[in-house]
Amino acid sequence: MANSTPPILILGAGINGASLARELVLNGSPVVLVDSADVCYGATAYSSRLIHGGLRYLEYGDFALVRESLAERARLLRLAPQFVHPLHIHIPVSKRSGGWFSGARNFLGGRAGGKPSQRGLWLVRTGLWLYDLFAHDPTLPRRTVRRVGHDAGPQVDPTRYRWLCGYWDAQIRFPERYVQALLADARQLAQEAGVEFRVVTYHRVRQQGRFVELLPEGCLGQMECGPRQSGAALHLPRAPVNLPQAPGDSPAPESLEVAAIVNATGAWVDLTLRELGIENRPLMGGTKGSHFITFHQRLREALGDQALYAEADDGRPVFILPFGDSVLVGTTDIPFTGRPEDALASGEELEYLIAAVNEIMPQVGLTRADLELHYCGVRPLPASDAATPASVTRRHQMVEHASEPVPLFSVVGGKLTTSRQLAEEATATILTSLGKTASRNSRDRAVPGGEEYPATPCVLAAMQQQLAAEFGLGLVQVEAAWPLFGTRLRAVLAESSRLLQEGEAPNANLANTPLLRRLVRWIVLNESPHTLDDLIERRLMLLYHHPLTMACLRELADTLGATGVVTVEQAESQLAATVQRLHKHFGKQVSP
Repeated sequence: MANSTPPILILGAGINGASLARELVLNGSPVVLVDSADVCYGATAYSSRLIHGGLRYLEYGDFALVRESLAERARLLRLAPQFVHPLHIHIPVSKRSGGWFSGARNFLGGRAGGKPSQRGLWLVRTGLWLYDLFAHDPTLPRRTVRRVGHDAGPQVDPTRYRWLCGYWDAQIRFPERYVQALLADARQLAQEAGVEFRVVTYHRVRQQGRFVELLPEGCLGQMECGPRQSGAALHLPRAPVNLPQAPGDSPAPESLEVAAIVNATGAWVDLTLRELGIENRPLMGGTKGSHFITFHQRLREALGDQALYAEADDGRPVFILPFGDSVLVGTTDIPFTGRPEDALASGEELEYLIAAVNEIMPQVGLTRADLELHYCGVRPLPASDAATPASVTRRHQMVEHASEPVPLFSVVGGKLTTSRQLAEEATATILTSLGKTASRNSRDRAVPGGEEYPATPCVLAAMQQQLAAEFGLGLVQVEAAWPLFGTRLRAVLAESSRLLQEGEAPNANLANTPLLRRLVRWIVLNESPHTLDDLIERRLMLLYHHPLTMACLRELADTLGATGVVTVEQAESQLAATVQRLHKHFGKQVSP
């Protein structure tokens, strides 16, 4: 590289780490982004997949966070339309009044006591009026109130609810693909500026003064974690991996001088500090949130393309969201003190969510057997003595650790919606500590794949038809690939045409999916998956495909082997490990 300035080391390649890396590179700073697992291995992949202003934050008086979140929502709808889409959400309401006392108690920071009263129509309308006022977004419709059963909308129980109060937020189906686009943008920016930018996954870090050692997974079994003076080793999270390594090889650690270190490991922040040998008060107080996905036809039809934000019997909010051809339901909010990678959706949590759906829409008759998969993540919330998990702030902050050889910061809190704003603020803080000034920001920078995006559904359909004709593909194949790339798809299709194997048809699909085989190869070669899990869960998004077949998994494992990512033996062992992980971690069955 022409620029020999020591890079800023970011630990954690989730949404915050990726957003921060992009913002720093935009300001001409070299960056090395390291994760001991894959990109998006943590909470980013396990969220409710909403881009929202935080309607319930109004009840806790956090108006500044609502304004910030709504501003970022509008920005993402404009700059990342390939991933972020408007979503019409309805709040079913049973009575005219109610909830004022609970709301006032929450607003004043009172302690929870007893079962909260249901929010009535007047309170909900007041909250939605404030929400629209803070949003001041002319691109989205304003709030509505309709009688249940009188207009088109989700089919909630008419004996339980009298009104549907509608408002607009946004949904991001695949935040994992959004992160890949941010990393692609950072690479482009680094190339233009002549600075270093690297993403190093499945590596761990050992700090030694101003230097760190990057330790590939292959050497971890030979490394002993010594005392602080010898350098502490970061080994989080404990992701099950089977990385390629030739017999007898012992990959050498890389020594790297760094200008600063940012601990953006989310729910692992305290564990990271501890294993780096840094004493600090507890910063994190995460809660686990569980979700499930179902292809239940009656539920999908009753929901339509709109969403529900309702209260369970205990007063906890529950989302019922359209998710392609399926439905996403969440979430729980349970204090969690274990290792974040060990968090799993419990049977009790799943039954709680199923019961909530059946209370709101009893006609669908949802059962445990109807669940396609479940997932669970730990929110990176700050440590707090708040009365309830729901009242813990979703604000982000940068904590500086003094007396370190290089500036070292931990990112605490934050959420998917405000990750860009977090990155902008963190960049200013980090550069100031290095005697520099941030001169640019990403407020108006399109996320790759969002440039020249079709303005209406009709224009989008015409563009997809044109792509299908141009590349000799079926429309279904283009529609399946579009959510992965947006307007980048034309360039990716052109590049992937050079990856066709001898005798392979240009429109050949991956087994039992509408995805092109050559696009799979392009992703393997350009987005650095190291394992079959990486490919299924966080590149191709096949975790959410139904049915996921053994033939598909075997073809993907063979592709990893053919491209040299894994050996033939590792491909076979990863195939077995993936089937087991899908069952244990997600409750997802692989079809024959």
